[in-house]
Amino acid sequence: MITYDPPVWRPPSEANSLILQVTLGCSFNRCSFCSMYRTKDFHVRDLAEVLGEIDRAAIGAPQIRRVFLADGDALVAPTDHLVRVLNHLHTRFPDLQRVSSYALPVNFLRKTDAELVRLREAGLKLLFYGIESGSPDIMRRITKGATQPLMIEGISRARDADMKVSATVVLGLGGRNRWEDHIDGTVDLVNQVPLNFLSTLQLGLDHSVEAEFMHKFREPFVWQDDAGLLREQRRLVSGLAPPRPVIFRSNHASNALPLKGTLPKDRDRIVAMLDAALDGDVPLVPPEWRAY
Repeated sequence: MITYDPPVWRPPSEANSLILQVTLGCSFNRCSFCSMYRTKDFHVRDLAEVLGEIDRAAIGAPQIRRVFLADGDALVAPTDHLVRVLNHLHTRFPDLQRVSSYALPVNFLRKTDAELVRLREAGLKLLFYGIESGSPDIMRRITKGATQPLMIEGISRARDADMKVSATVVLGLGGRNRWEDHIDGTVDLVNQVPLNFLSTLQLGLDHSVEAEFMHKFREPFVWQDDAGLLREQRRLVSGLAPPRPVIFRSNHASNALPLKGTLPKDRDRIVAMLDAALDGDVPLVPPEWRAY
């Protein structure tokens, strides 16, 4: 149906979606903790090739309801290019309900408000956005390529265009010595933006980037243990007071403790579960069962 250029990544919630590679790789590709696209040279794929793949997929699976635009940076493609792709998807899949993609901080800043609205009207409804950390210091140490004010501006502009934003935070990014700054900065950022979804995952480094991560951190990095990660999660959930209710999940396979709820409504229940886990009354996912 579709021939992919591996590796192919997608968010957990897109497990049943058609994955369509509109771009290959990641245009930034310098986050020190991320190895996802290090083996690829970034480029926007030829429009005719992408439209042809849509045609072939529609022959084999016309019932498709969800599509995820890969790779790591589909939103960097020219707006006219993306609108052509979105329009063709809706033409070939009459039951299509949602199209989503990853988004980098710079994506929002390079699109005008009118372009974001145009993409939303063409069917791009959900963006997966890696906050990772809201701490300015941690952002520099992981080479995030963004600042807290630019993240706040970008997410707010996407929400103003009526796009849904699902953001991720990486527990453990500050290590054992800088975890409070990592979490406090993240709380400060999240409390200023109207997210729809917020999820956490736990830091894991592929061997191909571990040396780079340690070097760029600029001081000895001490890994958090499970208790430290649970304390990070507790501090995060306790501090969140988002401007509108946000659906919270820690369902990524890397997490030691799966959690779900809506914040701030379910804050006390989630904190109580974290306390119970810290006291040893709730079992954690065994390390050998986790995936990063």
